[in-house]
Amino acid sequence: MNKPAKIALLLAVVSATVACSKEAPQELPPEPVNTSRPAAAPTPPPPPRPTGPMPGTQAHFAGAVGNSTTVYFDTDRFNIDSADAASLQAQAQYFAQYPAVTFTIEGHCDERGTREYNLALGERRANAAKNYLVSLGIAASRITTVSFGKERPVALASSQSAWAQNRRAASVVIN
Repeated sequence: MNKPAKIALLLAVVSATVACSKEAPQELPPEPVNTSRPAAAPTPPPPPRPTGPMPGTQAHFAGAVGNSTTVYFDTDRFNIDSADAASLQAQAQYFAQYPAVTFTIEGHCDERGTREYNLALGERRANAAKNYLVSLGIAASRITTVSFGKERPVALASSQSAWAQNRRAASVVIN
């Protein structure tokens, strides 16, 4: 292509571009109407996960009642004294708050006495604790009792202090 033809072509392109340009409208068209469904409400965040032991577990029970999971007895006794009553009242409050929880009361004795005597005494201790809880409104159907006699001591020494720790009725959560 020669030079004048190139210039003519260039002028034709420029004039065509200028002729096709439009002026901006003086008024803009209206906004489009949203015909889609409204946005769903945002999903709430999940509830916070509880910290600590789950309610209804032995760890939760022990944390809630402190040292009151166990009541202690005098030698050859199974009566509930004022300290035992306070512990059992704390347990009753916990079990009233969690009515689906079932539990066992374990009766224990110290090492003195025969196996048979200690099994019978441990049973009387467990039943004394159970009966007191039932008198406070806890359903008897939620409570089982078992006697271990002298078979499961918590203190292994043969001393007054060890024997006092072993003469007990301990509440243990089942579920």
